[in-house]
Amino acid sequence: MVSSNSTSRLSRIKKSVILTQTDTTVGFVSQDANKLREIKSRQSTKPFIKVFSNFKALSKAKIRIPKQHKRALRRAKKTTFIVKNQAFRVSPYPLDSEVLRTLDWNYSTSANESGKNFQRAFCEQKADIIVENKEALFEGKASKLYKINHQTTKRLR
Repeated sequence: MVSSNSTSRLSRIKKSVILTQTDTTVGFVSQDANKLREIKSRQSTKPFIKVFSNFKALSKAKIRIPKQHKRALRRAKKTTFIVKNQAFRVSPYPLDSEVLRTLDWNYSTSANESGKNFQRAFCEQKADIIVENKEALFEGKASKLYKINHQTTKRLR
């Protein structure tokens, strides 16, 4: 893909639904939560996980992490955290894709119909952009999920 500084091209990518292999499983990523909600037929009250490409992007998002959990957050691999009803994780994209490198964060969800397993035909039909490498797309294990606050840490998944 050819690099471009055009803002119109970047805005199209931000509104696109991308099917890609994430650090845990195959998933849909997008900066448009409404498009993901429509694809997954998901209730509007159920939020999506926000995946940041690095810690600098997380700090820009103004999510305040309790001091005693910062070290654990930096060392965590394939782990999602919930702080004050905001679910997030920091994960560099496993595929070296120029499309994904331009975005500091995305909403993420598994690439399947709600309550069903991964079906490639369904996902290809719903995605605007498909990013994969020679290993192809595979359904892996979901990330660990922790709810943290100043006093406690509770494992949810």
